[in-house]
Amino acid sequence: MYFQRVPEGKVAKNRVHLDVRVGTGLVGEERLAVLEAECARLIALGAVCVQVLRADEENESCISMQDIEGNEFCLD
Repeated sequence: MYFQRVPEGKVAKNRVHLDVRVGTGLVGEERLAVLEAECARLIALGAVCVQVLRADEENESCISMQDIEGNEFCLD
């Protein structure tokens, strides 16, 4: 588990945000396909897809999600 300090404050109740590594070492469309497949699997288990963030010049794709209690996590 990696703890990262961020400049902005959290306004909701969540105190921990997990990044679940499912696309390690993958880039581009191959990475996005793996993330989307895992997203679909988690939705079937009750998670909610909040936002798909597509790759840009600086960052690779990731998917922001919430578990059944509203806790945030990302597929990365």
